[in-house]
Amino acid sequence: MVGLRTVYAWEIRKLLRQKRTYIGVALAIGFPALFVIALSLQTGEPDDIAFGRYVRESGLAIPPVMLIFGSIWLFPLITSLVAGDIVAAEDHNGTLKTILTRSVGRGRVFTAKVLAALTYALFALFLMGIVALIGGVLMSGFHPLTTLSGTTVSSKKALLLLVVCFGIYFLPLIAVASIALLLSTLTHNSAGSVVGALAISILLQLVAILPGLESLQPYLLPNQFNAWQGLLRTPADWAPVIRAAWVCALYAAPCLAWAAWSFSRRDVTGG
Repeated sequence: MVGLRTVYAWEIRKLLRQKRTYIGVALAIGFPALFVIALSLQTGEPDDIAFGRYVRESGLAIPPVMLIFGSIWLFPLITSLVAGDIVAAEDHNGTLKTILTRSVGRGRVFTAKVLAALTYALFALFLMGIVALIGGVLMSGFHPLTTLSGTTVSSKKALLLLVVCFGIYFLPLIAVASIALLLSTLTHNSAGSVVGALAISILLQLVAILPGLESLQPYLLPNQFNAWQGLLRTPADWAPVIRAAWVCALYAAPCLAWAAWSFSRRDVTGG
């Protein structure tokens, strides 16, 4: 039997040959780059969002601003581009039947696809952070960062906190990827899976702002994209981070389990 590491390497090589992979990378690079360019060409700052008022004081304020903007549609889209296609594309190209008739267990194939999709989402996320950081430092310098509590942390500590914040931000992306993977497995349609996962993400954001449903907000997936902000307070507030961990798991685990079950029962003769 072919090992999981080998199958994972196959999946990564497949991603490197697909156009949509580079579309997501271009979005991850282009969005922060355009934001920094737009800021440098005008006065003022986006002071209506967290950290927006500090973007001209420290380049370290740019990455958290990008996290806030990106949670609305950018990173759900980037994540869904690959996760929603990674199984459905095999159906469309007629290659899934070939893969499943090799000496490779279906569990390994599915696990490798999950890992490849998550690897891509994590890579795109940190790529965006690196571009935002470089652009921010070039524009505003590598200076101490003012937290949401109004205190100031050193540049080195702020950089370390931002790395951890990006890791926390990845938690809801795992849930988005899981939803897209489920749709990709069930629908056999790449476009439908990508659009469907993005639509679900946006729909949950709309539910979060409906009057009378305030009690649901802490448990809706879009709200978990803000959990990282707890670390940029003094003292750090770990409650939203802990909640994000188990709430995102409640979204991701059933989707992955259902997708794995469906994939394991896939009719090889029918593709």
